[in-house]
Amino acid sequence: MTVFDSTAGHADALALGRLDAHAQAALRQRGALGALDLTEAAIVRARHFDPVLGALSHTAFDAARQHARALDAVGVDTATPLAGVPWLPKDSLRVPGMPTRGGSRSRSSTPASAEEASPFVRRFEAAGLVAIGKSAMPEFGLMGSTEPLLGPVTANPWSLTHSPGGSSGGAGAALAAGIVPLAHGSDGAGSIRIPASACGVVGLKPGRGACVPVRGRHAIEDLIVADSLMSRSVRDTAWAFAAAHPAAPAVVTGPDARRLRIGLVVDALPGLAPDPEVAAALDAAARLCESLGHHVEPVAWPLPGEAVWAALYTLWSRLGADAVELAVAQGGAAFAERALEPWTRGLAHWHETHCGVPELEQAWATVAALPAAFANFHARHDVLLCPTLRTPPPTLGTLAPDRDFDTLMPAMFDWISYTPLQNLAGTPAISLPLAHSRDGLPIGLQFAADRGHEATLLALAFELESAAPWCDRWPPISVAATQDTR
Repeated sequence: MTVFDSTAGHADALALGRLDAHAQAALRQRGALGALDLTEAAIVRARHFDPVLGALSHTAFDAARQHARALDAVGVDTATPLAGVPWLPKDSLRVPGMPTRGGSRSRSSTPASAEEASPFVRRFEAAGLVAIGKSAMPEFGLMGSTEPLLGPVTANPWSLTHSPGGSSGGAGAALAAGIVPLAHGSDGAGSIRIPASACGVVGLKPGRGACVPVRGRHAIEDLIVADSLMSRSVRDTAWAFAAAHPAAPAVVTGPDARRLRIGLVVDALPGLAPDPEVAAALDAAARLCESLGHHVEPVAWPLPGEAVWAALYTLWSRLGADAVELAVAQGGAAFAERALEPWTRGLAHWHETHCGVPELEQAWATVAALPAAFANFHARHDVLLCPTLRTPPPTLGTLAPDRDFDTLMPAMFDWISYTPLQNLAGTPAISLPLAHSRDGLPIGLQFAADRGHEATLLALAFELESAAPWCDRWPPISVAATQDTR
């Protein structure tokens, strides 16, 4: 076995970063490298890129090395084909030995215990993935950009002046740069698909109930949040989805021969038109699907956008109110004022002043109506195609949490106005990196299906990845664009 030398092998570390998880694992499976080699290479890449990107909120390099050595001591096991591959859990996951700050100054840095690890974390620990740290996120995942006042502010590898999206922005940036091939994302209103689009990677939001438990029980989060591992390749995403599914289904491994009926939606939920470059990317994606033999036709959203948007505002602001109430219970009103960001406190205030019992009742009624509406829609259309985001990534500061709340709230929700519907409906959706703006910023396209049809989306994603490959498209700040000068 060739041992990776983290001092002399800087160029090798960059080269390994160009491989997806399956390709890195294959090196270990055939005895070319060990888990420690893959881990050391990821650590080299993290040290090289993260001072510029701010993608990691916490590093656990020594613990990662210890884990990798233990894997190498046991040896290769065909039952865990991706064992030894490095990954990044998000700062919202309780991972033993690491703090769980959720991007907030209100949270303690006390490491989580082994007993606190969720079934989701245990699944990927059992699969042999090696966590080298945690990825950065905005406070409690409530913002579509990763600029927490706690820090770090995460930059987009395609342009350091632009946002990587959020809330899984650290994950998106780390993947785009090639620091790791797998990174956890959680998606409550688009928080996997938003950074996938902004950073040019693959982001699947599973449907409701298609993932083992990830966090403590919460009435709203249980309903709208879904978790998966983001990646640069469809095969990595497909493996991760199957690995975290309660029933552990067979992994989708390629396209399906069946041709799909695809419904095309152009305008966002509240009736907002997409940026012209996004509209052009959507048209190109539709033509690509048609060239592959799928039938594409314009359609309307399954439910009126105004009702869905009102429900989103009500439930999202309730999450802000919950955060404030928890901080007050933790340390008093002065602590909450000091420790929580203006955006979180603004959401709580907005909820207090705009959402009473009638608004909550209407929100739940809208959510309850969505499964039937989508079942009716998908009886006629297998897949819904729309943009992932209304515009290419905004500049950093546009969605900073200390901006004036009255302008920040519409700016945030207008930008992400294509993604929340699937969270409220509980249906799966995937963002694929099929386009770029004239300035070279990624533009993702979103494909959504009915509950339980993630396999349909993954099979289509395999087909699109083959027809319009993105594996060789790398940002300026990445393993492919960086010259080894050591």
